[in-house]
Formats: sequence, structure tokens, C-alpha cells
Amino acid sequence: MANIIEINDFFAPELDVYVRLTGAELRNKLEPERGIFIAESPTVIEVALKSGCVPISLLTDKRLLGGSLDRIFSMVGDIPIYAAEREVLKDYTGFELTRGALCAMKRPVLPSVEDICRGAKRIAVLEGVCDATNIGAIFRSAAALGIDAVILTPTCCDPLVRRAVRVSMGTVFQIPFTRIGTSHADWPSPSMSILKDLGFTTCAMALSDNSVSIADPVLKKQEKLAIILGTEGDGLSKSTIAECDFTVKIPMYHGVDSLNVAAASAVAFWQLAGNR
Repeated sequence: MANIIEINDFFAPELDVYVRLTGAELRNKLEPERGIFIAESPTVIEVALKSGCVPISLLTDKRLLGGSLDRIFSMVGDIPIYAAEREVLKDYTGFELTRGALCAMKRPVLPSVEDICRGAKRIAVLEGVCDATNIGAIFRSAAALGIDAVILTPTCCDPLVRRAVRVSMGTVFQIPFTRIGTSHADWPSPSMSILKDLGFTTCAMALSDNSVSIADPVLKKQEKLAIILGTEGDGLSKSTIAECDFTVKIPMYHGVDSLNVAAASAVAFWQLAGNR
């Protein structure tokens, strides 16, 4: 039976995770084993639960009790389910809970690069991508188009921030991911050598005088390929491009010289992984 608790006091400490703690506080870098993330909407929450994420509590619009959230309630055991009128939620949280529910979950422990690459043939490596919307969109494309794992450099946005999770439609829980290195100094060297030691051919998505077309058949022939995409605006660093085996470009028209990193990722994943 669902453990439903009607909300009368939004200043109760149990609700801090939803209305008062910052993203950095939720991550809890000092004690990562106590880190939390927030999943938003029944669809995303269900994907997270099915992927093994552990729920802590749930916050919902009172009008949804006994309706569309019943399946979620059956999956979360006896955790606290906080419920309030929509107007009350808006007054205290500052936004309408239009997607019906928020669920606080334990942050999973990230696997090692070696573990995440075991058996992988196509991986995406994101260098300094810092926009949560782009991160979420990249994960969604990775899931849809055949990428086996996503690796993030130390300066990338957290894939488990609320917006990234929402934009990804929960695919951040379906595609294995981890970070490579712990500081800016770890990338590209020495971390790039880890990928090469694991047998990956590395291709930098960038424009340069020696770029090859993304349609070049030699790329598809690579047994294991790491597709490396750069930050919004500046793209990949020169040092990263220099260390990669290939520099790869997407042919474009009408004088357009680049795509948004999320759009570029979809094209790259489709060509290099999705139609294998």
C-alpha cells in the first residue's frame, strides 16, 4: 500500500531535496555515496526504476493519486509519497508540477572506463559539453542510434541534473556512462591513452584541413570506434584533435560550417553506429 503523506508544511526537512538543495548539494561531492538526483515525470521515473535506480521519496500533485501514478506507486515500495494541491506546489516550489511527479533517487556509483567499455564497439566521448539540454539530447540520440556507452570528460555537465534527465526522456538510465579522469589536466592526456589501450580508434568530430568525410568507408570498418564531440561554441580542443586517429567532418551546404553539438551527435551516431 502506498505510503501517502499529505503536505502541510513545505519547510519540513524531508522536502529539502525538491525545493531547497542546489544541484551541487544533491550531488554531495564530499560523500558521493549519499548523492541524490531528481527524476521528473512518470515516464522518466518508470524508466529509472526499471533500470535499477533506488527511490527515496516522491512528490506529486494530489489530483493524480489513484490514477496515472498507480503503476509507479506499485514499484516504489513504502517510500514516502508527498502529495499536495497543485496550487500549493506552485506557491512553494515556484513552478507548476506539470509533469505530475518528481522522484528523489540515490545517485548510482559510476563504473570504471574499463568496465563500461567491455564489449562496447561504438562509444561517444563528450569533451566539455556543459549545457544540460545538449547532454540530454545526446543521450537520447545515443540510445536510439546504437551507441554502447557514453564517456564524459571532467568538465562536462552532470547527466543526472533534472533538465538533462528530462530532455533525455530517461535514456540516461539506459545507456551506460562514466567520467574519464578527475580534473581538467587529465584530458586529453593521459586519459586518451586509456581508450587506445582498450582498442578504440578515436575520431574527432571537427573541421580541419585533413578532415575526412563522415561517409568515408574506412570509419565504418573500424572494429571499435570512439566518437569524440566537443563543447558548445569552441568545439574540440586542438590537443584533443591532435591525439585522435581521424578528424571527421559532416559535409554541409549553404555556407553552414557547423551544427549544434546535439544535432551533430545524432548525425554522427547514425552514420557511424546506428546503421551497422
